[in-house]
Amino acid sequence: MRKLRTAFFAVVGVLFMATAAFAQTTAEAGDNASTEKKWAYLAAAFGFALAAGAGAIGQSRVAAAAVEGVARNPGASGRIQTLMILGLALIESLVLFALLIVFVKVG
Repeated sequence: MRKLRTAFFAVVGVLFMATAAFAQTTAEAGDNASTEKKWAYLAAAFGFALAAGAGAIGQSRVAAAAVEGVARNPGASGRIQTLMILGLALIESLVLFALLIVFVKVG
């Protein structure tokens, strides 16, 4: 676990150092603007993919917990199903908010 944490912080550190290199300007503003737009599209796609992936993991954990709860107590299946659907809707709304932010920032 410690190696994983060290590798994670090493990658984050390298990514933060790269922002200073991309902050420099060039003499040609027209070419730089198109390059910045390409990076914005790439960052938006990566960010939304991360949000969608995390939402899918969260939804799978909610569904697994609900199935386990119904298996342990079949009498509470109606209440568990209602709470599961509410949880899934809230998780999906976060993914949709991420999509909205992508459209606002890139567009």
